Amino acid sequence: MKKFVVSTDSPYEIIIGEDIIKNVGTYIRQCIPPCRLCIITDSTVNRAYAQVVMTSLIEAGYQTSKIVFPAGEHSKNLTTYSNILESMADEGLTRSDAVIALGGGVVGDMAGFVAATYMRGISYVQLPTTYMSAIDASVGGKTGINLLCGKNLAGAFWQPSLVVCDYKTFDSLPDVKRLDGVAEAVKCAVISEASLIPKIQAWDYEYVIERCVSIKKSVVEADERDTGLRQLLNFGHTVGHGIEKLSAFSVSHGQAVAKGLIVESRAAYKMGLTEADIAAELSSLLNGLGFDLSIPYSADELYRYALMDKKISGDKISMVIPESIGKCRLQKISLSELRQFVELGLSED
Repeated sequence: MKKFVVSTDSPYEIIIGEDIIKNVGTYIRQCIPPCRLCIITDSTVNRAYAQVVMTSLIEAGYQTSKIVFPAGEHSKNLTTYSNILESMADEGLTRSDAVIALGGGVVGDMAGFVAATYMRGISYVQLPTTYMSAIDASVGGKTGINLLCGKNLAGAFWQPSLVVCDYKTFDSLPDVKRLDGVAEAVKCAVISEASLIPKIQAWDYEYVIERCVSIKKSVVEADERDTGLRQLLNFGHTVGHGIEKLSAFSVSHGQAVAKGLIVESRAAYKMGLTEADIAAELSSLLNGLGFDLSIPYSADELYRYALMDKKISGDKISMVIPESIGKCRLQKISLSELRQFVELGLSED
């Protein structure tokens, strides 16, 4: 079992291990006193893990309740958010109670945003059950929901009180869900640590989660509010979010990010922003891991959604530019150049 402390304005511990979800109540007692804990989860995770978590919480002295919403990105919206808030208010949860986010990235983002805004903020715990959430979404305090115009356009920075990651839960994931996590792990390798790639290919969960969490921890500690360095973690996401939205979320987040990594790498090279042409090597790696890298959308379509990117400030956007696999930098380009960036990234000529 591995433990880290994330030293943000409100420090918290991350615990990583195998088959530890059954002891989650004991871990939570170390940071949250007895109170009412409201588990927020989706319909898929509810069937698999809600009962074992509730049992552990009750044995640790907590009162529990549960709110379940339909699984899928389509639920990450204002209606679901409002319904959860209303349910919590109906149950009489107070500011001394807390939320448990049990599930993948959608659950973590949704439950975190609920915790950030219910009664102006209550404590919450992240219990990621997917590879992607363990590596990325559960760490760092970004919470939010989607609006009709795009991904994660409403949200708040709200750090959890604890993250407990049991990678045994990944055994029940379908292949596409595991690949979502692989995409985020590959992103970490490209921006910071090339030596991760063989471990990713070997499906070494514990090692990859530990290193990815360590990378994200250091970045978040340096830039908690995502105004500079933390934007490196969005490599592949400017294009990826557009692909998700254009597909009506039939393309999963990780699959979309994998495509975005290729487009953005190729574009950076073709625009002369880097001497590194890593797109072919990345394509080979991702194809070998099982990704479909085809993109049926035009540059105009993807550019339109890229204009909603949160890295835009004024008439410029910060893009992640690979100098090699293992080292990236941020560079601002104009919004007029962004259209060319996307077009060049889509072209394989």
